[in-house]
Amino acid sequence: MNAEIFAALRQLEKERGIPVDYMVERITQALVAAYKKDKDGYTDNVYVELTEEKMFMYAQKEVVDEVITPATEIVLDAARKIDKTAQLGDLVNVEIQTKAFGRIAAQTAKQVIIQGIREAERGMIFESFSSKEHEILTGTVLRIDNSGDITVRIGQGNDRTDALLAVGEQVRGEHFTEGDLIRVYVVEVRRSNRGPQVLVSRTHPALVKRLFELEVPEIASGAVEIRSIAREAGSRTKIAVYAAEENIDPVGACVGARGARVNAVVEELQGEKMDIVVWSDDICTFVASALSPADVVSVTQLPGMKACRVIVPDDQLSLAIGKEGQNARLAARLTGCKIDIKPASQAEAAEETEEAPAEE
Repeated sequence: MNAEIFAALRQLEKERGIPVDYMVERITQALVAAYKKDKDGYTDNVYVELTEEKMFMYAQKEVVDEVITPATEIVLDAARKIDKTAQLGDLVNVEIQTKAFGRIAAQTAKQVIIQGIREAERGMIFESFSSKEHEILTGTVLRIDNSGDITVRIGQGNDRTDALLAVGEQVRGEHFTEGDLIRVYVVEVRRSNRGPQVLVSRTHPALVKRLFELEVPEIASGAVEIRSIAREAGSRTKIAVYAAEENIDPVGACVGARGARVNAVVEELQGEKMDIVVWSDDICTFVASALSPADVVSVTQLPGMKACRVIVPDDQLSLAIGKEGQNARLAARLTGCKIDIKPASQAEAAEETEEAPAEE
């Protein structure tokens, strides 16, 4: 019988990845739980030995003259039937007949084992998906709730679980139906009573970074780095890239031949516009690049502040600011710098006023 138990445990380990040692521990816990249910008593002195050769369950009891607590004590005559050398004060192992357990006790043991399997599977899933935090996974839309939240099935085989794509993590304008394949960014994996809770996103800026890592070998290898990202999901994203080697064009590497690489990312994000600029540690140079595609006449950093005054040609003002201020807003997020944009004519007029001689 023990051999059959261990054969079943090895099969369980092979199919579900649950270690044999873990399940042996759970079975011993189940037997103790069954004893407690059957006897409705003390179990601190109850032990189980389970190996492929034997399964032995016993209660350790003290040899006494008169039994006051049957759960922990045994009289000398009874003890010597177990161990002929037993003396008063000795501890003897009194075998417990598991076959005598009642139906309710057996059911209790079964529930403990089932719960152990579930907990083991949840633990393995948690560990598996914890290692995938901040990565991109491809899943299948399983269910769309009335609230708009989407349940996404991620992973394969036994190593799979359901992730939550909340309404707030969805891109406005994107629509999915049950059965659709979807790429998501794993924001966080939490423990819960019902198992691991995986929270995913389609709006997170790091989704863009991971997509470029998949499409651009130079980023995946580290030859080109994404230093900063500013994103308004579903509309526009700006990314700042940097190459450690002079012979690498970081923007060209991200764009790819005929725009193939950046277009693959745009297609995955269902048409979201991408501005790719060169990162610089010189804040004025960086701000000028970040306002792309607008041309910039000059950038001046304001003393003692992380803020810049930018002068642009008059015909570039609306492009620099962008629709509803989007281009300037994203450039400010990308650089971490407050940006004040002025047209060239206004700046020249201000200079002329400052230089005009005072009337006598």
